[in-house]
Amino acid sequence: MQTLHAEPLTAAGFAPFGDVLDATGDFRLINDGLCRRHHDRARLDFGDARAGISIFHAEPRALPYRFDLIERHPEGSQAFIPMTQAPFLVIVAPDPQAQPRAFLTNGAQGINLLRGTWHGVLTPLHSPGIFAVVDRIGPTPNLEEYRYTQPWTVLAP
Repeated sequence: MQTLHAEPLTAAGFAPFGDVLDATGDFRLINDGLCRRHHDRARLDFGDARAGISIFHAEPRALPYRFDLIERHPEGSQAFIPMTQAPFLVIVAPDPQAQPRAFLTNGAQGINLLRGTWHGVLTPLHSPGIFAVVDRIGPTPNLEEYRYTQPWTVLAP
């Protein structure tokens, strides 16, 4: 059995794959000083298409979590912003032949996957599993899938 231990999601650990979306670090005050704006947190990339916002409602899973499918979007980035404060699992890989990595969000983080980043499917760990997803809307296909010959199992940290 191939296993991974989920690690906490940090900006430094996730940087090769994308951006962590959270309300930490530098900010500027707006709205008469009543709102902190954490500005320009994601490297959004939609190529020659447009940005779209969709709502995903995914079935929750549990750790240990077994998977054999990863995918990527070669034409644009993809951001997952949870609409509840529950942790979710993020699986990424530099390429299908490399060992994947598993990250566990803290319940107050979203992610932006860079264009072409191999990743697992949306994996909420608690119900209701509702996310706002910002990604490319265009006329050409933007999905490639890969199935591992042997599944991976993600264990709790």
